[in-house]
Amino acid sequence: MEWTFCIILFLYVSVCECRRLPDPEPVMHGAVQSPQYPQPYSPNLLEQWDLSVPEGYQIQIIFTHLDIEASAGCYYDALTLLYDAKILVKLCGQENSADGHHPGSQPILSPANRLTLIFQTDDNNPERHQNVGFSAHYQAKDVDECSAPEPRDGSGPLCSQICLNTLGSYLCACHHGYELRPDERSCVFSCSGGIFDELEGHLFSPGYPSPPPYAVSCQYIISVEPGFTVTLNFTDIFHIESVDTEQGPNCLHHWLQVTIPDREPMKLCGGKSPGLIVTNSNTVRLDYHTDDEGLSQGWSLDYSTHRVKCPFPGNMAKGRVTPILTEYFYRDYIFVRCDQGYKLVMDGREMEGFSTMCQSNAKWHLPLPECHILDCGEPEPLLNGGVTFLSGVQNQYRSVVQYHCNEPFYSLLGGINVVFTCEADRKWRPNNDIVVSPTCIPVCGQPTKLIPSYQRVIGGSETPEDALPWQVLLSINGRRGGGMVIGDRWIMTAAHVMRENGNPVSSETVRIYMGLTEVDLRLGSPAFASSVHIPPEYNISNLVDFNHDIALIKMQDSVTFNSSIMPICLPAEGATYTTGMTGLVSGFGITEIDNRRILTNKMKFVELPVVEQEICSNSIALLKRKRQDLPSLTENMFCAGVPEGGKDSCQGDSGGPYAVRDDGRFWAAGIVSWGIDCGRQGTYGVYTRVSHYIDWINKTMQEN
Repeated sequence: MEWTFCIILFLYVSVCECRRLPDPEPVMHGAVQSPQYPQPYSPNLLEQWDLSVPEGYQIQIIFTHLDIEASAGCYYDALTLLYDAKILVKLCGQENSADGHHPGSQPILSPANRLTLIFQTDDNNPERHQNVGFSAHYQAKDVDECSAPEPRDGSGPLCSQICLNTLGSYLCACHHGYELRPDERSCVFSCSGGIFDELEGHLFSPGYPSPPPYAVSCQYIISVEPGFTVTLNFTDIFHIESVDTEQGPNCLHHWLQVTIPDREPMKLCGGKSPGLIVTNSNTVRLDYHTDDEGLSQGWSLDYSTHRVKCPFPGNMAKGRVTPILTEYFYRDYIFVRCDQGYKLVMDGREMEGFSTMCQSNAKWHLPLPECHILDCGEPEPLLNGGVTFLSGVQNQYRSVVQYHCNEPFYSLLGGINVVFTCEADRKWRPNNDIVVSPTCIPVCGQPTKLIPSYQRVIGGSETPEDALPWQVLLSINGRRGGGMVIGDRWIMTAAHVMRENGNPVSSETVRIYMGLTEVDLRLGSPAFASSVHIPPEYNISNLVDFNHDIALIKMQDSVTFNSSIMPICLPAEGATYTTGMTGLVSGFGITEIDNRRILTNKMKFVELPVVEQEICSNSIALLKRKRQDLPSLTENMFCAGVPEGGKDSCQGDSGGPYAVRDDGRFWAAGIVSWGIDCGRQGTYGVYTRVSHYIDWINKTMQEN
């Protein structure tokens, strides 16, 4: 019975929504208990339960408890199980009781998908209120129809040939050469073999090895996936009626025709087996024909398949193909690896890896790539240096290059040859593991020209070009000062040069001229300062205090050194100043011509010896008796000059170098600081002792 229900809503109009109730789920299990269980059952009961499960299943019932008054034949109280009104069993009693019939723990199975339970009690129970009845569980159990005995009505088996049990039902099937009738039970002779797509199999003619009962016209198609070829192997027993002629058997009335694509069909008959037929195709059609006359026994064959073969891939220049096989077949893969130092390239594009597969058409799906030599690219450029190729070309694998610096103005850090090789990782790798990156450091204190003889600044000689390339001319708000190059962005000078009216000058007012021997020539192309650094101990406001008279100027841009511009070396650790040691003082300051002191436009130089500290101190003390505003000599200063006078630095030379040549190099021993009356007899020039400030110099340059 189908139920529907309607909901009537009254909102100015009536709306009726009708839905079909879903079919109930088939019952596959359940439970049954006597009334009042587990309490004792009442007298004069008559209860009935009709159980059912889907078609194709039986009902299996198991009693978890059964306690019914025991009697012979279950005469008084009983639980009766029936199928189609036929009693299957009557149950009563208790487990292990002598009377009655108790099922124990054994299941009871109904013949089909229905089962009726009737529980009946009388009014005479001597053990009233003692028996509690029963409790049971039931479930659907699949019927194995195929193992059931044949029916006795003579209708025959369920399936005439093959029976396949399924859940809740069964299916019939037929042997090869037969097909299922519309009744889906019995089979009838057929030779429409259909399509055989397995990679191997067995075929035979209807009734083989006996003649078919009547004329047949059968077709068998073997069709396997592309990439495989079919081979037919006929058995020795082969008999298809033929007519013998001089040219051999003639297949007039009976034949087996083998059709292979793109080839002429073959008609087979006679009594000799064709044996092995290699088709080289994945599809073969067999057509078997007989008429009502004749007695052909037929044929039988096994077919197998083989993968199609691809051509040998060939060899790779500077590479290898794996795996190496004698033959390659459908679905075989090969891989290509290049030798070390080479890369895979196809159509001008580099590949990380390469593989190709033998296809069903007996061709590789991709052609082999090529192996091209690796390229490391241009070696990293070296500032103030260059690269020379020692071997190899075009930056290719195993090319070797050597770095060099622009001599004589730069040299390699560490002083060793730096050789790099283009390696397989496409990077230039140093031959020496210690070298991380080549670096050109400036050569200091080695001018390309040496002064043949030393003269004076006061009345001294003009400096030849490129002889003192570290000399710097400073212009601060029009005031002239000296300095020296100590790095590609650093100038060292005197702190008092960077002072004006007791205040530090602005870096924007500083102009730096390098590579000059004459002021008038290239004065229009100065370098500019980005910062000025003075030791914190220097008293910039005290105009007569020259202690710690040293300053560093950082330039906005770095300088490339050449013959005209080169740094002077800084003092070595533990540098000593011995009395009589001579040094060169240079600058663009005041000089003396015809007893007149003028500001020179040409760089002058003079050689002066270091004066014993006590002698210099005494000369200053003597002058201080007359002039109280003179500076004091400290341990951060030293003196240089001659007692008779005439040789000295002077105004405009401040900040310039006192350069000492040692072991072929000039180093900055001092900075022109102060003096009393340039070149006066009994007085000496005072210079900042640079060796006392090496730590401060290095720290300032590293941090800025």
